[in-house]
Amino acid sequence: MPFEADREVPGLIVKFGDYPLHHGGVGAIRSLGRLGVPMYAVTEDAYTPAASSRYLKKAFVWPTTGAEDPGHLVEGLLRIGRRIGRPTVLVPTDEEAAVLIAEHQDDLAGSFLFPRVDPALPRRLASKQGLHELCVEHGIASPASAFPESYEDIVAFAGTARFPVVAKNREAFVRRERPAVGGTTRIATREGLLALARDWGARPGVILQEYLPREEAEDWIVHACFDQDSNPVALFTGVKVRSWPPHAGMTANAYVVDNPELTDLAARFIKQIGYSGIIDLDLRFDRRDGQYKLLDFNPRMGAQFRLFENESGVDVVRAMHLNLTGRAVPEGEQRTGHRYIVENIDLPALLAYRRSGYTTPHAPARASGTELAWLAGDDPLPFLTMLARFVRPGAKHLYQLWRTNRRGSSTSTK
Repeated sequence: MPFEADREVPGLIVKFGDYPLHHGGVGAIRSLGRLGVPMYAVTEDAYTPAASSRYLKKAFVWPTTGAEDPGHLVEGLLRIGRRIGRPTVLVPTDEEAAVLIAEHQDDLAGSFLFPRVDPALPRRLASKQGLHELCVEHGIASPASAFPESYEDIVAFAGTARFPVVAKNREAFVRRERPAVGGTTRIATREGLLALARDWGARPGVILQEYLPREEAEDWIVHACFDQDSNPVALFTGVKVRSWPPHAGMTANAYVVDNPELTDLAARFIKQIGYSGIIDLDLRFDRRDGQYKLLDFNPRMGAQFRLFENESGVDVVRAMHLNLTGRAVPEGEQRTGHRYIVENIDLPALLAYRRSGYTTPHAPARASGTELAWLAGDDPLPFLTMLARFVRPGAKHLYQLWRTNRRGSSTSTK
């Protein structure tokens, strides 16, 4: 490595909710741990893949739902901070953690290091409605969207909408407490929409969007880290080849692909809104009008962030740690053609995509290298732990998602 991290400043992986098979957290532990940074993590129990990593100094077992009182969560983090005993870089892996940190910066600042942002901004970015409003305000293309306030609004929408349409939970923070849909849901007919809407209550917490047909679109991702002045210290672009569930879920297979237009779009938008820290953007290129349409803005590291690394060995998590500890972030070109595979979901995704005949024109014919989400020669236990925990519930979950997809709806739990 052409740089050294500050080994006196640990890192803490922060997550709220019960999702123990999270490869992004394992990737962050390995990324900083390989530099000699002491790593800690919040885990659901002592037997998660993250807890089994050789690079983890200690797992703080703290089962949460993500719906607890914010004060309780802040106090829990402060207790962990006191046990670590020195300022620690926070690495949130979900929206709940990212928003909590932003909204309670003053309470956490004495024990932890993190990018300082407008306290209201991460919540607005994680909200589907908030993001849509920001896109309109700053001239960023996004799918046509509706935000119904009642069942009658949905009936009116259904009378003029072009189907299929996509339904998503309006706010990221109700997905575990009272979700209207299980995730991004493709609805094929007016009747199907009205049937689902009957269960959404008097104030449906959904966003209804135009469906961008997969035959006319391509999925792109942007991962980046921005400094306190909203300037990029690391910025990467790639194309999503497969996801699970198909076309609507978590990245299962992706490639690094240079895209200067997308780089400029992301950097301009972040500068306009004044964000600092790590971002994970999902965009869909619509061939019908030649526009990149912003679907999701995750104000934290994405699960597939290890796809991206520059020639100096910098990924977005390393960039944030270097930046927050006052060290220069080495520049370098991204590893064009590099591939990322999530082993436990890419096989069913591969079968589904072959069945549909969908291809990704910008994906390289051959990978220049491959990063696996779980399996690593220097850290094998997370892969084995994942297998032990995944086989039975994972197979059942994949089967349920497969059946949902075949009925004409695609759901995801991002």
